Amino acid sequence: MRVYRVESRLRSIGETARASGLSVSALRFYDGAGVFAPAVVDPRSGYRWYADEQLPDARLLARLRRVGMPLAGITRVLTGTPAEARAELDAHLRRLEDGLSDARRELSAVRTALDSREFPVPQTRLTVPADRLAAALDAVRFAAPSDASVPAVAGIFLDAEDGVLHLVATDRYRLAVADCPAALDGPAVSVLLPTALADAARALLADAEEAELVLDGAQFTVRAAGRELSGERVEHDFPDYRRLVRLEPTHRLTLTADQLRGMLAATEPSVATRSQDGVDFPVAPLTATAADALPGTDPAELLVHVNRDFLLEAVGGADQLVLELTGPIAPLAIRFPSREDTFSLLMPTRR
Repeated sequence: MRVYRVESRLRSIGETARASGLSVSALRFYDGAGVFAPAVVDPRSGYRWYADEQLPDARLLARLRRVGMPLAGITRVLTGTPAEARAELDAHLRRLEDGLSDARRELSAVRTALDSREFPVPQTRLTVPADRLAAALDAVRFAAPSDASVPAVAGIFLDAEDGVLHLVATDRYRLAVADCPAALDGPAVSVLLPTALADAARALLADAEEAELVLDGAQFTVRAAGRELSGERVEHDFPDYRRLVRLEPTHRLTLTADQLRGMLAATEPSVATRSQDGVDFPVAPLTATAADALPGTDPAELLVHVNRDFLLEAVGGADQLVLELTGPIAPLAIRFPSREDTFSLLMPTRR
């Protein structure tokens, strides 16, 4: 709560709106949301009055509103320290830049779709090291759904751009991403491969040094060591995984896989269970008490619950790993120091 000088000149809500660039309804909204309150409220009429020294904050609020900053961010800018305000501005600028990149990519896809009505889409060829492609497929395979009940995620997603092939799999409860170097011949392209086709392609890579992937309309072909396999892509739009992987963690915990298993074993006697798609699973509680709080974040204890089986499956045979925690309702990120091009996300669950 701010205290204003008695001698401060008070402005009506209409005067404040005109002087700040905010509408009267916006001032009422921000008052109700606890973001920007008037200096005085008439107890009988409820009419709001604002002090002269509130105008700089009101004008700042108008600017933040024009760039779409969320309410929580606006509050931190107005009430936080200068360092906290700058950090919030930097974080919002990154979100805007990411959103612009997403918009450009989506509009490019729309243009490609429109062009394809008139001109045939040229095929894309990717040349990749067979062992790196095999490792990437292995790294994401656990997160691919076991059935096709949700067609948009029923398989492994290949997202190709110049120099790199991103492989993504998700069953809506977990997500795995792995990268593979690739030489691109043709336009950047994305394709969702049915899980069975991806598995067959993985088997084809054994004993091969190099693999060629050809994406031609609805047709996908892989060639390796004189062998060839073809199949049709899934005709559904895969979720925008790039938004999910842009996390800003508050805590980071570095440990070995054995240490993690020991932590989970210690909580096993009191572990709770939840049901997911009709199947019960044990819940793993993870706390950030022993983790390193990142600069500029609240070091208070943080607790997140995830599917214990999914967590162990994501760790797999890794030795060292890093757990990144953001909040009790934010995904848990699992990274591997020895495999910087691979990571997983686990959706949190209530205990």
